[in-house]
Amino acid sequence: MSIRSKLLILASALLLAGQATASERLTLRIGDQKGNMRAQLEAAQALKNLPYDIRWAEFPAAAPLAEALNAGAIDAGIIGDAPLLFVLASGAPVKAIAVDKSDAYGTALLVRPDAPLHSASDLKGKRIATGRGSIGHYLALKALDQAGLTEKDVEFRFLGPVDAKIALANGSVDAWSTWEPYTALAEVSGQGRVLVNGRGLSSGNSFLAATDQALADPARRAALQDYLNRLADAQAWANHNLDSYSKTLAAIIGFPENAARLQFERRQLRWQVIDPTTVAEQQATADFYQAHGLMNQHLDVAPTFASGFTLKTRDDVAVQP
Repeated sequence: MSIRSKLLILASALLLAGQATASERLTLRIGDQKGNMRAQLEAAQALKNLPYDIRWAEFPAAAPLAEALNAGAIDAGIIGDAPLLFVLASGAPVKAIAVDKSDAYGTALLVRPDAPLHSASDLKGKRIATGRGSIGHYLALKALDQAGLTEKDVEFRFLGPVDAKIALANGSVDAWSTWEPYTALAEVSGQGRVLVNGRGLSSGNSFLAATDQALADPARRAALQDYLNRLADAQAWANHNLDSYSKTLAAIIGFPENAARLQFERRQLRWQVIDPTTVAEQQATADFYQAHGLMNQHLDVAPTFASGFTLKTRDDVAVQP
C-alpha cells in the first residue's frame, strides 16, 4: 500500500472519529420567555466555552412553555409559580430545580391611563384580561380577594399578552392582569397605568423547571447544573451592568430600551436554591387556587422540587463582557 493511500485512510479515520465525537455532543433544549434568560447570558458573554449546545425555544407566556415541558419538547424552562402549579397538578413529569426571587411590583393589574378606576374594589362588574392559570390570573384573584370580591364579581377574558394588550387599548376589557416586561412597556408607552401591583400579593417567584427525563440523565443533569451556574452569574452581572444588558434585552425581545431596563431594574432578580420558605410559598399558592376552584384537589408541592442543585453566593461576578 502506498504512503498516499495510507494517509488517505488515516485522514478518513480521523474525519469519522471527529464526526462521531460531534454527534455525541449534548444539546440542552431550553424554553425562554421573552428573552429572559438568553439575553442575560448573551449580554454577559456567559455562553463561551460551553461543553454542550443550547437549542433555544422562546415563548410569549408560560402556558405554551408549560405545554412544551409536559410534552418533553424541551428539557427545561423558566416559568412562574402559578403556571408551574397547573403543570404539576396535571401530572406532568416536571420538577423545579431553582428559584428566581424578585420584587413582585411588575406583576400588576393595568388599566388605561384615563380609566376611572382607582383600586381593586372598582373592578366589580368589570372585564379583566389575563392568561388562564398565569401569574396574572393569580394576581387578579388575590387582588379581588383582598378587596372583598370574588371571581364571580368580574368577567375574565382569557387572552394571550398580545391580544390582551389590544383588548385593553380598544376598550374590549377594563383591565389587564399581566407581568413583566409587558407592565413596563405599557407604562413607558403611556398605554397603561398600574392599578394594583404585586407587592404583598405575589411571591415574585419564578422557577427553572426541568423534565424528569432530563433530570434522570446524568450528563443532562450535569449540563443543567452548569447552565444554572452560568445563568446566576449572568444575572448578577446584568444587575451591575444595566446599560449593556438593557441594550441586549431590548434587541432580543423587540421592546424599547427604556422598557427593557425598567422591568429588569425594579425586579432585582436573584437565583437561589430551593429552600423551605420557597416550598411554603408555593404551597400557599396551590392552596389558594384550590380554595378558588381552579384546582380540583389538594396538591402537595414538596415532591415537585428536585434536590441536589447548588448555587454559590454571587455578590461579585467574574463574568465579563
